[in-house]
Amino acid sequence: MSLHETTVALPTGQRVPIVGFGTWQASDEELEAALDNALESGYRHIDTAPVYLNEHVIGKVLKKWLDSGKLKRDDLFIVTKLPPTGNRPEGVEKSLKKSLKDLQLDYLDLYLVHTPFSFIEEGDNLHPKDENGHIKIDPSTDILAVWTEMEKQVVNGLTKAIGLSNFNTKQVDRILSAAKVPVSMLQIELHLYFQQNEMIEYCKNKGIPITAYSPLGTRGLVKLIGKTETLPNLLANKSVLQIAQKHGKTPAQIALKHIIQKGIVVIPKSTNPQRIKDNIQLFDWKLDSEDVTLLNALDQGNKGRICDFTFLPGINKHPEFPF
Repeated sequence: MSLHETTVALPTGQRVPIVGFGTWQASDEELEAALDNALESGYRHIDTAPVYLNEHVIGKVLKKWLDSGKLKRDDLFIVTKLPPTGNRPEGVEKSLKKSLKDLQLDYLDLYLVHTPFSFIEEGDNLHPKDENGHIKIDPSTDILAVWTEMEKQVVNGLTKAIGLSNFNTKQVDRILSAAKVPVSMLQIELHLYFQQNEMIEYCKNKGIPITAYSPLGTRGLVKLIGKTETLPNLLANKSVLQIAQKHGKTPAQIALKHIIQKGIVVIPKSTNPQRIKDNIQLFDWKLDSEDVTLLNALDQGNKGRICDFTFLPGINKHPEFPF
């Protein structure tokens, strides 16, 4: 297996493992066991965020592995994000340092602005709501001023690279027009039902690598937002099952391979030990052109989007709401 097959180059010269481990929607106990399993299975790229409420668990596991000598810090690629409550210039360094403390690390490999929109800051509450249950938005968001502060964190050595998540092309263009440090990653929802071909083309032209979140269609979120009728389980799709049977692979492996064959990073999340192992076994086989054509045909365009932030009531009123 070559480095070029198993990693993606960032504009900084770093290489990120093309298969990472996602950590959203897992309880502390589940995640601790799952992360141990993931590290044993060969994952070295870990993705988290303050809003997942689990950085302290990841920190505990990483410290154990690093202290034991089984891993060196250089072996790992750790990604976390600036939370919407910290999405203002004065919140950047403060939020990053809190994440580093929780993760028990001296630096990050990549720090992303989690969303282009911001919430009001109210103590440690990461989802402040008003009396109607609506998110308390901060409409004064200045994404360029935030990016300038993000750049300072690279200069100060707190993170090696910086990037964006959930930004649309117009918002990315605004950042690029002012950026002195490259945008090293755009993390977006991307899976068989929502293939984001226009965004892939845009990022290719701009030299921005992509990470696909929810690469398996995140059934937990589909249930949470009540879209089970309109968004069937992509792992039960006939074409996916047919191709899985043909290659002797799991449906999840087929869905992930379809993405990484395009040079896009994936961060599948699982707490099931066997699935964790399976999800990284993607490198000694390939989908053929017939498979790719069948899988490309599953794209539903914007109708396939799961994470439209409707689980944050009122967020679409924010001037930087991206969709």
